[in-house]
Amino acid sequence: MDLRKLKKLIDLVEESSISELEITEGEEKVRISKSGVGVPAFAGAPASVALAAATPETKTLSEPAEDLPMGHIVKSPMVGTFYRTSAPGSNPFVEVGQTVKVGDTLCIIEAMKLLNEIESDKDGTIKAILIENGQPVEYGESLFVIE
Repeated sequence: MDLRKLKKLIDLVEESSISELEITEGEEKVRISKSGVGVPAFAGAPASVALAAATPETKTLSEPAEDLPMGHIVKSPMVGTFYRTSAPGSNPFVEVGQTVKVGDTLCIIEAMKLLNEIESDKDGTIKAILIENGQPVEYGESLFVIE
């Protein structure tokens, strides 16, 4: 999809009362939704498109919040949809308090119809899971805290 067309769609969503817009052109699919702070979230768009279209005043979601437990933060390497399980109804990959090793699968992020396993990059114990199952995530957004 043309970047100018994408920017125009983002502007239309920002200026209108709709909260979400999904467009499919051939095999390309883009979903633009307004987040709680009035800045659109870009689910299904490549990270480079999402970052290029973000406005300078957009707050970086990767900044640790004050109420987070201390520890190593695992961040999303892409834009997509966060899943704690491999299939609906199955057990989550990890739970708070569980010990993990480097290479253990923590979650799946679905991006452009591809399921990407996100692995632990540190040995330790899961102290917090920061995203709800099925929620869209941004590039660089904090997912887990490992201590």
